[in-house]
Amino acid sequence: MTRILGCLMALLTLQMYVFGKSPQDSLLKELNRSIENAAVYDALKMKGIDSIKRTLANAGTDPGVRYHIYQLLYEQYKVFNFDSAFVYARLMEKVAGEMQDQQRLTYARTRIGFILLSSGMFTETSAFLNSLDVTGMPDSIRSQYYLMKSRFYYDLADYNQDRYYSPSYIHQGSIYMDSALHLLPPSSFEYQYNRGLQYYKMGNLAAARNSYPDLNQPGLNYRQLAVAACTLGYIYLHAHETDTAIELMYRSAIADIKSSTKETMAMYTLATLLFEKGDIKNASHFIEKAVAEAAFYGARQRKVQVSSILPIIEQERVNTAEERTRSLLIYASIVTLLLIAVVILAITVTRQVRKLKVAQEIITAAHLKQQEINNQLLEANKIKEEYVGYCFNIYASYISKIEKLKQTLEQKLTENKPSELKYLINNINVRQEREDLFTTFDRVFLKIFPHFVEEFNNLFEPVNQVVLRENELLNTDIRIFALIRIGITDNEKIARILEYSVNTIYAYKTKIKKRSLVPNEEFENRIMAIKAL
Repeated sequence: MTRILGCLMALLTLQMYVFGKSPQDSLLKELNRSIENAAVYDALKMKGIDSIKRTLANAGTDPGVRYHIYQLLYEQYKVFNFDSAFVYARLMEKVAGEMQDQQRLTYARTRIGFILLSSGMFTETSAFLNSLDVTGMPDSIRSQYYLMKSRFYYDLADYNQDRYYSPSYIHQGSIYMDSALHLLPPSSFEYQYNRGLQYYKMGNLAAARNSYPDLNQPGLNYRQLAVAACTLGYIYLHAHETDTAIELMYRSAIADIKSSTKETMAMYTLATLLFEKGDIKNASHFIEKAVAEAAFYGARQRKVQVSSILPIIEQERVNTAEERTRSLLIYASIVTLLLIAVVILAITVTRQVRKLKVAQEIITAAHLKQQEINNQLLEANKIKEEYVGYCFNIYASYISKIEKLKQTLEQKLTENKPSELKYLINNINVRQEREDLFTTFDRVFLKIFPHFVEEFNNLFEPVNQVVLRENELLNTDIRIFALIRIGITDNEKIARILEYSVNTIYAYKTKIKKRSLVPNEEFENRIMAIKAL
């Protein structure tokens, strides 16, 4: 047995060493560090925006100066926040109209079209673009107009995914792309990127790959790196070189975070590819980040597209947890049988009778404790239908503790230290576990319903509103109705969860409803009407 375990440990160590050397591993670490520092990058972004806004306050009435500042603010917001970018593009249009400057007015309208397209508003974008006339405009404006028209048809083809209409859209997009490329310097990044994009959309993957700019060339900013790496990743993906595509999506996602870009597809695509490879943990982490970015930016198309895969990944996480639980139960049963066999064998040795009896009592107690934890896991498994993400976290936590307890028990048994085993069991703090459970529930609930406490208090006069203590997330009053909000409406179930009697829960609910501004029979309906994030 010892020899087999030694071989397994050596194999596991070798496997960890091999996989730890892959390029994707280092990119994964860098992406996780970038996600941890995302708030810092966003703060720097907002600091720059605030600085521009201060110049706006001191700009006076000169329309040319105000137009320029609005343009700067638009550029800061265009891939950061849709609503703000749209507002400043409209202000550019307004000022240009007041100045009767046709060139500035046309440019402002191309920016409005760009932001409408970024938000997935195809109907509005089409009508807006058809209203523009760039005849006589400078090459810089005409090229941006043609690029936008090209992207409109390319995005429409991607959205429809129709074998009859999509080829026509791609062909139309390529015509406008030709017009744009004719106006761009061939040595520029914008030319190389869009030429490669055109080849890719037309199905010429080899030409697309050769046309793309070198991602390691000096002077490439984070935004340029992000868009180039993302599109190049799609090219490799269509060429069935998935590992290279994943590495490029890592690089694009990292650059997006460092440039505070929220209008992005790299994180979503990366999560999808990792999910297909079976990396559920990282796929779930990255899709949650992608959903948050899409929600922050406010693009309707992106929010729908990104959110569509989230339930699939979360369901797979639950299935993985269930599989691990079943494996743990089987392994625990085997270990228990082996330990009992060892105890029975050891009883035959008279000199170890007393020690073996003590060990057998400890093993029995450990088995009962393990059975109790398994029962808790089974109860948590029933809750998953109403609270999937929360249930998964509880499962994962208990699995980790069981594994740690099992490893410790095996170690102490091997070292023949029954006194330490007894101390280990007696040191389990059930009350602290329950408090941690409530704290975890509170955090998860407030993540889903961040405005719950505020909206709950809106149902009461100020004098009757709940005031939480420092560092307190929820108290008993609010936690009862938090459980009701997620679908646990039975008083007996709530009483079991919170360790109160049914009468106490009923009394709490009655007392709270009487203090509210709404009729008692409407109170729980108002609670259920509180929206999640």
